[in-house]
Amino acid sequence: MNDKLKPLREQIDQLDEELLVLVNRRAALAQQIGHLKGEDAVLRPEREAQVLQRLQDNNKGPLDNAAVSQLFTEVISQCRALEAPLSIAYLGPKGTFSELAAIKRFGSAINGVLCATIDEVFREVESGNAQYGMVPVENSSEGAVGLTSDLLMDSVLQVCGELMLPIHQCFLSQGCDLSAIKTVYSHSQSLAQCQGWLNQHLPHAARIPVASNGEAARLASESADCAAIAGSQAAMLFDLNMCAENIEDDASNTTRFLVLGKQQVAPSGNDKTSLAMSSANRPGAVHDLLVPLAKNDVSMTKLESRPARSGSWEYVFFVDIEGHQSDTKVAAALAELNKVASFVKVLGSYPVAV
Repeated sequence: MNDKLKPLREQIDQLDEELLVLVNRRAALAQQIGHLKGEDAVLRPEREAQVLQRLQDNNKGPLDNAAVSQLFTEVISQCRALEAPLSIAYLGPKGTFSELAAIKRFGSAINGVLCATIDEVFREVESGNAQYGMVPVENSSEGAVGLTSDLLMDSVLQVCGELMLPIHQCFLSQGCDLSAIKTVYSHSQSLAQCQGWLNQHLPHAARIPVASNGEAARLASESADCAAIAGSQAAMLFDLNMCAENIEDDASNTTRFLVLGKQQVAPSGNDKTSLAMSSANRPGAVHDLLVPLAKNDVSMTKLESRPARSGSWEYVFFVDIEGHQSDTKVAAALAELNKVASFVKVLGSYPVAV
């Protein structure tokens, strides 16, 4: 063994022993907190956001902040699971980006409740079969996931958090002879995100949208002339070859996910509030909706319109603003907004993704 390596490896071994002791001490403290909470034990998104933000602020490297957040998310997950793992509903089957988002947000020590549709994710959380749900709400290249927005309008659930997941699409099949591929399965948004690659490499293959990328991989595993566009995790789960990686048209492709639950989240100090609102169809109506925000110095980070399901050519506006609904400025803006809007629903206040 290289004489220079031995002392370094001995230091690593010593540090591993110290880390083991410290992690178990943390787990024991987490257990004590769980016992004190008793039946009132729930996830504290604002507390976890503060912990991760503090660690990022104090991080001096060489690990980057993303690695530090993921490392401590997993520590928190394993400590929490000593009492009981969280049950998280998300779009299945295994191998979907929704599953990856759930693990990135909650760690691997969870009970996954796999759902066939986004509607089912809502129902599982509303019924209490799952404590939280993870649903996609918008993609940086393909825009809003309209179904999620529509369901938020009618659901009793609150938005408890958000997560930004970089999306890297892979081309999966039993064999990598592209000339043999007749059908490509994927979620409709993934197909749209990879149009350029498909046009260049598989212009004559049928493109079939399915409920999820995990389902696409399952279908591709059943036939040699079929393929799937999905994440790399699906290749391992369904024993498929990863014939091409990062085939998305936009290298910065990102999907925003929302965490759904039944609790109102307390302020974390760096929060966002999501709203749905509408007004009468008249000149200046949209301007009137935005005046209370500007008047109270509340910054808007998103404004999106969706046709109201009344069928009368009316629109619902989905808005994200900076701050928590309990903040003085935000509360004043919401009070004024309720006076000028025909409909306002606070979908939730929650920590900004870190």
